[in-house]
Amino acid sequence: MSAGRRRLHLNAFLMEAGHHEAAWRLPHSNPRADFDLRHWIELAQLAESAKFDSLFLADGPALIGTGEFRPPGQLEPLTLLTALSQATSRIGLIATVSSTYNEPYNLARRLASVDHVSGGRAGWNIVTSAGADEAANFGLDDRPGHAERYARADEFLKVAKALWDSWESEAVVADKAAGRYADPARLHRLGHEGRYFKVAGPLNVERPPQGYPLLVQAGSSEDGKDFAARHAEAIFTAHTTYERAAGFYADIKARTRAAGRDPDGVIVLPGIVPYIGSTEEEARALARQFDELRVPEYGLRQLAAVFETEPSVFELDQPLPEFLLARPKLEGSQSRSDLIIDLAVREKLTVRQIISRLGGGRGHFEFVGTPEQVADTIIAWFEGGAADGFNIMAPALPSGLTAFVERVLPILRGKGLFREEYEGTTLREHYGLPVPANQFHD
Repeated sequence: MSAGRRRLHLNAFLMEAGHHEAAWRLPHSNPRADFDLRHWIELAQLAESAKFDSLFLADGPALIGTGEFRPPGQLEPLTLLTALSQATSRIGLIATVSSTYNEPYNLARRLASVDHVSGGRAGWNIVTSAGADEAANFGLDDRPGHAERYARADEFLKVAKALWDSWESEAVVADKAAGRYADPARLHRLGHEGRYFKVAGPLNVERPPQGYPLLVQAGSSEDGKDFAARHAEAIFTAHTTYERAAGFYADIKARTRAAGRDPDGVIVLPGIVPYIGSTEEEARALARQFDELRVPEYGLRQLAAVFETEPSVFELDQPLPEFLLARPKLEGSQSRSDLIIDLAVREKLTVRQIISRLGGGRGHFEFVGTPEQVADTIIAWFEGGAADGFNIMAPALPSGLTAFVERVLPILRGKGLFREEYEGTTLREHYGLPVPANQFHD
């Protein structure tokens, strides 16, 4: 790869049997993949063999749906990533963890521990948890308001960074002869007292190898974009068109610059759900196979959950109800509801068509085509100012990821856009990002 040329970043977004809601029903799928450690290890090793920057696990502290139509549970991601860290050696390991339903000290300790045991490969996808069902699992009648969740997350991250910094790199002297293990002057008490948290510190885990885990953010609301501009080092985002993706990209880079940060230090990764066939017709047939296995009732329930309403308000062969087109103020996933409305209006979709379009990637960009067409689309977004790389969201796993690795990656490598081998050992090195300075260091 020529010196100074932008590098395409690829993250393998893993989800049990695949991202399509009916993936578990395919003849070759493992319907119990969600709790099968061997399945996850094989996926991680496949992504690492392809030299992906990282893999990513989504999560939420509640059952997914009712369990009737799709696997509803998942292993706790930091536990799973710890296991995967011992079955891999280079690929980055990113977990979704909620700031709303955790405390800074315990979570900073767990994330630091994963970074240590993985040799500097941990990343944290920071979410504020949009679902009311999640709040009910923590003794709350409803989730905190949207703005309050982000305000809490802001203070949470401030405390977490201070805890990770609370051990200077020279704190441990391990002087056996003198019987002196650490220099107390280099272990820093926080004494933090804020609106949401009161934390003494220091952390009881040494500063992580990466300084702190790579910080990822996935919200595209106004609050989410402002939060990302202040803190995120990578952004996971969902767009169904190049134009929307390019607009988001320009906006987030401008906000990052306005926040006093280097825009090149924020890696924007939209999701793509690729249905890959040797011909266009073969790819379309693959997509139809998935679509025919969907259960419309599940799609209706998921659509209703996004809009915080009841499935009964929708008619399958009619457009979205008018009261939703007015974009009611939601306390949950504001950006996802806006994306669905824009898609429905732009393409004049019925509810039946909407839930079909959402079945593969929940609003992420679905692309049906040949390996060359998939690669050309990725390159167009990357070189056209809409992405720094992509979340690869295979509709079925492992088959969809295997198809991408074997048929699309060689094209991207042939154009000099993706690495042949890892050059670094840490997640920050893969993303071309430095170790953050320690705020307590002289």
